[in-house]
Amino acid sequence: MYLTKEVKEEIFAKHGGKAENTGSAEGQIALFTYRISHLTEHLKKNRHDFNTERSLVLLVGKRRALLDYLKKTEINRYREIIKVLGIRK
Repeated sequence: MYLTKEVKEEIFAKHGGKAENTGSAEGQIALFTYRISHLTEHLKKNRHDFNTERSLVLLVGKRRALLDYLKKTEINRYREIIKVLGIRK
């Protein structure tokens, strides 16, 4: 399994402040970004996996919604997470 409990805790500790802070927008965006990169690599090898492709599109939409929320409420946090994760915008 690619996303173990330890990996999640590490992502949330790095981007969400604490490992227990799983509700922070930055932590969730970072987790979605990790999952998106994993699914993208999977789709490069398995081009006809349409269920995974749909899951990828849904994840990108969720991440976009969180980024839009963060941009609307706190622009400095938005700019920081964009820079740290290397998301194009």
